[in-house]
Amino acid sequence: MVSSWPGGFQGEVTVRAGGSAVNGWTVNWSWPGSQAVTQVWGGTRSGSGSTVTVRNESWNGSLAANASTTFGFLANGSAETPTATCTSP
Repeated sequence: MVSSWPGGFQGEVTVRAGGSAVNGWTVNWSWPGSQAVTQVWGGTRSGSGSTVTVRNESWNGSLAANASTTFGFLANGSAETPTATCTSP
């Protein structure tokens, strides 16, 4: 979490390639409560409700081995830290 206010918060997610380069990434998570993402930058969101899927933009999908990129989001509700999974095609 980057910051919070009554009724919302801002978060940032770091996507890091492992020992091999990746060409595209997808991050998924489910909120434990009634949180809802309202805006994303540095990625493309799909889905709605408590399940969130964010895919790379055209300019940040290719990562060299051990390289990273970040995306940010705004959400409604109380700040929580869900467990995220990251995959690469």
